[in-house]
Amino acid sequence: MTNPSSYTPRGVLTPDRALADLTWLRVGGPADYLFQPADIDDLCAFLKGLPETVAVFPIGVGSNLIVRDGGLRAVVIRLGRGFNEISFDGDIVQAGAAALDAHVARRAATQGRDLTFLRTIPGSIGGAVRMNAGCYGSYVSDHLIDAQAVSRKGEPLTLSPQDLEFGYRHSVLPEGAVLVSARFRTSPGDPEALEARMAEQLARRDESQPTRERSAGSTFRNPAGFSSTGRADDVHDLKAWKVIDDAGMRGARLGGAQMSEKHSNFLINADHATAADLEGLGEEVRKKVLHNCGISLEWEIKRVGEFGA
Repeated sequence: MTNPSSYTPRGVLTPDRALADLTWLRVGGPADYLFQPADIDDLCAFLKGLPETVAVFPIGVGSNLIVRDGGLRAVVIRLGRGFNEISFDGDIVQAGAAALDAHVARRAATQGRDLTFLRTIPGSIGGAVRMNAGCYGSYVSDHLIDAQAVSRKGEPLTLSPQDLEFGYRHSVLPEGAVLVSARFRTSPGDPEALEARMAEQLARRDESQPTRERSAGSTFRNPAGFSSTGRADDVHDLKAWKVIDDAGMRGARLGGAQMSEKHSNFLINADHATAADLEGLGEEVRKKVLHNCGISLEWEIKRVGEFGA
């Protein structure tokens, strides 16, 4: 396969690249291409030279993703070291899209800036913005000043929170756009107190979630959800794990996939599962919950690509 773009990139372009090792669930077929740009200029030029008929799919660290067994007919763009810088200017923290959420939280804490809600969120800043990630009553939408992106045509974009139209576990991006960095406004805090808070959050997470298993975080959204603001004070008490338990699906298995015994809203790759095993079990859970209590669970994990033969 030849380079699909008229531009010869400085970064790494790999045809027919398997994606399973780039996702936390370790499943999925190959992408037509995987592109790892050297920097923003490299990304812009590559996208400008890419025909509009070629699909683009940005991927972070694959923490909230099932790639189906047939793979992706697209150029998958994965940002690396040229996109993970973290900088500070007063109460503003700027982080590259490839910077890990946990690393940003810890670096901010050393500067006496509070982004502790990011500490226990798996993944990178690009994914956190894309999903309006949140924890312990605080969300990206509460802190974001703006996000920088590259459009599908290879042009730099600055996106405000209004542009992103944040909702519960949701934002709106222009089709094919790639997030490259974000700016957050933060509150001050004592570094030691912020570190202690994050340590407590980690302990709480490890006690209740299967953090040592191959999972992709919460599988389904809480049924009552949030209002369109995505803020914590809009949430209701009904939880996905509770309706899954009530439907008798805690610990349920299909092939190598399992709903965790520790937290029933976590779908895990227990024994060499395929993407079909994982998605199939998730759909079985949805059917059982709908039959049991009339609630249609919505996937929080993104599923992409083609089904295998």
